[in-house]
Amino acid sequence: MQTKDPIVTGQHQEIRERVRDFAEKEVAPQAADLDEQEVFSAELTKRMGEEGLLGIYIDEAYGGGGRDYLSLIIAVEELARIDGSQAATVASHNSLGIGPIYTFGSREQKERFLPKLTTGHHVWGFGMTEPKAGSDSRRTEMHAILQNDHWLINGRKIYISNSASDISLGTTMQVITDEEDGKKEYSAILVESERQGFTRKKMDGKMMWRASDTGSLELSNVWVPENNLLGERGKGSSILLQTLDSGRLTIAAMGLGLAQGAFEQAMAHAKRRRQFGRPIGKFQAIAFKLADMALKIEHARNTLYRAVWLKDNKQPFGMEAAMAKLYCSEIAAEVSNEAVQILGAYGLSKPHPVERFYRDQRILQIGEGTSEILRLVISRQIGLDKL
Repeated sequence: MQTKDPIVTGQHQEIRERVRDFAEKEVAPQAADLDEQEVFSAELTKRMGEEGLLGIYIDEAYGGGGRDYLSLIIAVEELARIDGSQAATVASHNSLGIGPIYTFGSREQKERFLPKLTTGHHVWGFGMTEPKAGSDSRRTEMHAILQNDHWLINGRKIYISNSASDISLGTTMQVITDEEDGKKEYSAILVESERQGFTRKKMDGKMMWRASDTGSLELSNVWVPENNLLGERGKGSSILLQTLDSGRLTIAAMGLGLAQGAFEQAMAHAKRRRQFGRPIGKFQAIAFKLADMALKIEHARNTLYRAVWLKDNKQPFGMEAAMAKLYCSEIAAEVSNEAVQILGAYGLSKPHPVERFYRDQRILQIGEGTSEILRLVISRQIGLDKL
């Protein structure tokens, strides 16, 4: 099932087919084992870089593919149809990692970092979440003090994607750069992992995305040059919010792809599994479940692609991104849940993909804006904050 959306061109379809082929041939055979062993694969990341997936929308002058954002969304969707962990690596690296550097970085910063971050040999993270800062990003405690043309940084970040592996080149940190009369100034600073005093720790025991790279970061008297400041000083919150708008589109793509994968697994099972002398797909109870799943996926795809079209055409898309992320993440939950129901005990057992889909979908309603926060964002956008 593929939508015939006029937004999708022949080039987009070529990307879909190429990434689908790659995901089925190279990711699928390893997905269950990497998930079970909780191993981040630098080799698969390198291969995804060779496929042009790490920087697909970045200008060719900086080593990227020069495509539009919809190309990235389709690539993430196709990876998530097979495995959430590899999709998470690509989604996070493109939207939260190199996205802010490409959008807000100086020419010198782009030339210094981006060519290294489009090959698959390195990834980059975005450090916002802290022990006390999550949905309330203004609870950030990490400080950066400017001394002698260098920033002195201290603090801790947690749950940061693409931050702890050996191929993580660095992380963009949201930090406090000044405070006066209780009013804090937030800025974004690029911090390379090799800096003295920068300690990384892999996060183990995850329920979902077990083969992706998630870490906690400790910065103890870390010095970085003043010109590692990303964008203007004091604009950290603005950079964060704009970055999250784009990131929500990739999380929505993960939800859409996961739902598509779960639906296809359920369809195959409904045709194959026989009870009472016929395929279970012949029973109305199962057929209606599958019909509803197909309906929800189609609506989710249309909602997401419209939001991405707005971004690609340089129109405001913040509310639409929030809607797409909210809807696609909740559809992923509903569809994966029904897929488990259709498969019965098979869907509860490893290494069946549906069991992994059911676990992986849960983070989508939390990361890059919880469902509750997104409803708040949408309610404000439709004017309820002015009542």
